[in-house]
Amino acid sequence: MINWSEIETVLLDMDGTLLDLRFDNHFWQRVVPDYFANKEGISFDEAIKQLEPLFKAQEGLLNWYCLDYWSEALGIDIVKLKVETQEHIKELPHTRDFLGAIKASGKRCVLVTNAHAESLNLKMQKTGLVEFFDAIVSAHDFGYPKEQQSFWHAFHQLEQFDKSKTVMVDDSLSVLKAADTFGIQYIVAITKPDSAEPPRIVHDYLAVESLGAIQPK
Repeated sequence: MINWSEIETVLLDMDGTLLDLRFDNHFWQRVVPDYFANKEGISFDEAIKQLEPLFKAQEGLLNWYCLDYWSEALGIDIVKLKVETQEHIKELPHTRDFLGAIKASGKRCVLVTNAHAESLNLKMQKTGLVEFFDAIVSAHDFGYPKEQQSFWHAFHQLEQFDKSKTVMVDDSLSVLKAADTFGIQYIVAITKPDSAEPPRIVHDYLAVESLGAIQPK
């Protein structure tokens, strides 16, 4: 587990780490295809068939997380649609207690997300979690997603954290591998980012269902 006495900086992902990924999964797998189907006058299944290759082509790229990109590509006001469905935005179990414990410990806590600014702002307003962070950073600020080393080099120039005394928590294994490659000492994977799905099996890193399992005492 984590020796919290050695930690100076805590880097936390947002969706699937702090917030329930159930909202985003439902939004992109049901809400967007349904809206697209109605707009195009096609069936839901046909909409899925047309959207899947578009989504697949952008996986791991910054466009994957860019609401402006998808609004233009699909002819849908994605931000408006997110605002209309925001009541489904929820925190994962133990999120607030964990953040409170980190804040009380005096360690630097930074939200590090691939989320687009519009989505980030909406979720921070909805949850009120903004108060717990010393800094909030979106990959869109740098032009590289967290999956790429270019992001970590640019981010490190900004934050200047000691990699040997830093913990990174995320639900994305590709992001965690990038953080590991960059040299961050403590890597933690969230195995239950979506409350509606069973926990995933993760072998490569310290893996926990929720932040409660690693909360400093």
